[in-house]
Amino acid sequence: MIERYTRKEMGNVWDIENRFRSMLNVEIAACKAMNKLGIIPDEDLKNIVEKADFDVDRILEIEATTKHDVIAFLTNVSEYVGPSARFIHFGMTSSDVLDTATALQMKEAGELILKDLEEFSEVLKRKAVKYKETLCIGRSHGIHAEPITFGFKFALYYDEMQRNIKRMKDAIKSVSVGQISGAVGNYVHLSPKVEEIACGILELKPVNISTQVIQRDRHSEFLSTLAIIASTIEKVALEIRHLQRTEVLEAEENFSKGQKGSSAMPHKRNPIVSEQMCGLARLIRSNAMAAFENNALWHERDISHSSVERVILPDSTILVDYMLNKMIKLVDNLLVYPEKMMADVELTNGLIFSQVFLLKLAERGISREKSYAMVQRNAMECWKTKVSFKKLILADEEIMSLITKDDIEEVFSYDRYTKNMDFIYKRIGIS
Repeated sequence: MIERYTRKEMGNVWDIENRFRSMLNVEIAACKAMNKLGIIPDEDLKNIVEKADFDVDRILEIEATTKHDVIAFLTNVSEYVGPSARFIHFGMTSSDVLDTATALQMKEAGELILKDLEEFSEVLKRKAVKYKETLCIGRSHGIHAEPITFGFKFALYYDEMQRNIKRMKDAIKSVSVGQISGAVGNYVHLSPKVEEIACGILELKPVNISTQVIQRDRHSEFLSTLAIIASTIEKVALEIRHLQRTEVLEAEENFSKGQKGSSAMPHKRNPIVSEQMCGLARLIRSNAMAAFENNALWHERDISHSSVERVILPDSTILVDYMLNKMIKLVDNLLVYPEKMMADVELTNGLIFSQVFLLKLAERGISREKSYAMVQRNAMECWKTKVSFKKLILADEEIMSLITKDDIEEVFSYDRYTKNMDFIYKRIGIS
């Protein structure tokens, strides 16, 4: 089991203290770059590196007057540094520090979510392996179709989670870019070398081109990835909700000692975590939509995106982190009832073999239309009377004139539903 980190750690990424610390790291990286290029003297850089600091309360106090967070931040840093502070933010604009600091935070948050995804994948993989041969009914439109295995469901989720891991890696790469390009992105007051060196110090890549801001299609990709991850979580949670229904009850959320399901009905055991996941997934999707709206700004920049991002970036990353960890625990402790699964497989009295029987008749040279009609009439009788489908087939003289009793035994066998599991598992990387 991967060692868990605390929920507080993700919250710390977006804490106001870390926000200003990220901004200060950007400013110091830019100063180091300018020193390397001969713009800032060694002594001044030494003062900046050693003395630069901030006080959140003091910044907020200054901002109450300036109504500008970056100016308030720089003013407070200057109070620590002294005269050498004249080189801090030299030739830069607010978004150089804000967007690059945001990139640092998004990268940090994305890497934490990546750890969650990898751990959740391992939990799904373990369940896929454990229940690889556990027969259960497959459903289409909510109606019994043909048997699959319970492990097959988790194998499918595992495979999708691998794509989510790739998406998350790509999204982290997309947002891990910085800019120090000036007021409208054309490097009027500083050489692009400052950006290149500073980004290298921050372990970011210089953005190919910017205006006054890093373009928000990158942020949209990041939020879209979070929304897709949330939709996968919802998919798993919705399945658990269906399987926990009283008349199904093939699996259910673990019900801990002392837990209560209802204020009115003591017997209730509700899928509360799964329902919570489905609800939160809606919120993540709506945040992704807000990110799309941020992509179109006036000319080289406005600030309509800023207020939105102060909500959707921390909220979405914190929520997805929370959701993944809830699902890790839920799936790891899921209660599974193979006997009920098998009872449900047999619930329709053998009707699940109708397609196999249809194909068997086709093998005997009967047209599909005629085969379908013969099988369907017995299937409808089975629905109506609850008499075994196999028994009805054996009593059908027209059908029995075309096939043998050995054919019947071959048709009504469960082995075919598990024979390709090894192939499927191998193809998605589960041994």
